[in-house]
Amino acid sequence: MRGRRELMLGAGVAWFAAHGSSIAQTRRRDAPEKQGGKTRMNILMIATSADKLGQSGHATGVWLEELTTPFYAFRDGGGEVTLASIEGGAIPIDTRSVKEAGQNEASVERYLSDPAFRHRVADTPKFTNIDLSGFDAVFLPGGHGTMTDYPENSALARLIEQFDRSGRIVSAVCHGPAGLLSARKADGTPFVAGRRVSAFADSEERAVGLEHTVPFLLEDRLRASGALYERGPDFTSFAIQDGNLVTGQNPASAARVAALVIQRLKA
Repeated sequence: MRGRRELMLGAGVAWFAAHGSSIAQTRRRDAPEKQGGKTRMNILMIATSADKLGQSGHATGVWLEELTTPFYAFRDGGGEVTLASIEGGAIPIDTRSVKEAGQNEASVERYLSDPAFRHRVADTPKFTNIDLSGFDAVFLPGGHGTMTDYPENSALARLIEQFDRSGRIVSAVCHGPAGLLSARKADGTPFVAGRRVSAFADSEERAVGLEHTVPFLLEDRLRASGALYERGPDFTSFAIQDGNLVTGQNPASAARVAALVIQRLKA
């Protein structure tokens, strides 16, 4: 048993090493508008502001690939992206998600050579100060920081509810779905109840050795809230769409989540 656990832990650590070290009223819109014959895509990305994991003191933040991959995918796909964070200011980056130049995922390498984007990450608006009426989708990148400041954030919950009830896309990856937990449907039941959802798996949390450091296991909490949780093999790309909800399992799933969002916006 001990040997198996050590093998899983080693696999998880190796994977992380390989992948980087007043809300405005909205107007209902069933599909994005078109400008000049092209579908308009305005996407709001909201990142964590937490640099510590719960009360543990464990240094954390956003997992950079989960921010950079969707950001560039949306931009390259013709979208306009507004980057915000929970508290505003600089978005903390988990140092484990960044390696030396030349050794990172392609989107992270692009970010490291993109001073304009790096400036935006270093100085974001607080998401509650943004007028939501012009957005077609919201995207929540993950990183363990989200387990601290997403789950019980009532303003974030209201935002998710507004997007959902106006038919706009709600999307998240890895630990980002922690931001869905406090949201409710119009009938008062959990936002995720009866919906197909993916997120960082409990087995992945154990593999990286943080199952006793996180405030809760995200897969367990989603299931307890009535979500129809789905996943692929540990640390492989897996993303699903259920109506206007798009979620992905882990950092490797960020590109697929972004692609599903773009596909739905252009449909």
